[in-house]
Amino acid sequence: MTIAVIADIVASRHLADRAAAQQRISETVERVQRDHSVAAEPLAAVVGDELQGEFATLTEALSWLLLFRLALPDDVDCRFGLGVGEVRPIALDDRTIPEGPAWWAARAAIEHVERLQQRAAPLARTWIERGEGEDASMADALALANAYALSRDQLVSAMSERARRLTYGRCLGHSQRRLAEAEGITQSAVSQTLAAAGSAAIVEGFSVLTAGARA
Repeated sequence: MTIAVIADIVASRHLADRAAAQQRISETVERVQRDHSVAAEPLAAVVGDELQGEFATLTEALSWLLLFRLALPDDVDCRFGLGVGEVRPIALDDRTIPEGPAWWAARAAIEHVERLQQRAAPLARTWIERGEGEDASMADALALANAYALSRDQLVSAMSERARRLTYGRCLGHSQRRLAEAEGITQSAVSQTLAAAGSAAIVEGFSVLTAGARA
């Protein structure tokens, strides 16, 4: 089983400099992979404003994508469709094309989250779908994961860029004192920013996602 991820840039047509946005995304991918190297295939641009990547487990995908969103600058945001299932790569000459139920599910998932943004949940950025042939018994687990993702996206989408930076640091275990020094502000200001943004829940959720990897 693989977790296939399709990402695209939100409102990409309205970006003043699409090339610069793609460069910032690429730099963010590299940063997150240095800090939390769980991606089997880190997100990479494939065509237009679309990126694709793969993870071995859902918890690894969700933890990596959380850090990725937290690390993005204010003027660039992405949404993500995650597909759980089998990958059947197709070899063509000197390259391989990702294919299979996991990728079909990822496509359905990103289309679903885009619809959510237009209606019930404007700040939604993540959705997970089960690929064809996967055990139906995982439906409850995916429902819980999607409920978590919706709540997490609501908090992260409402954060300022500084709040996201601070939350990113706390997810990695950095002290508030260290973060205050990096930002050039007081520790009290760090604490107040994190509290106002609801960061404690995000950090605790990240800890839960990564607990197995640390065991």
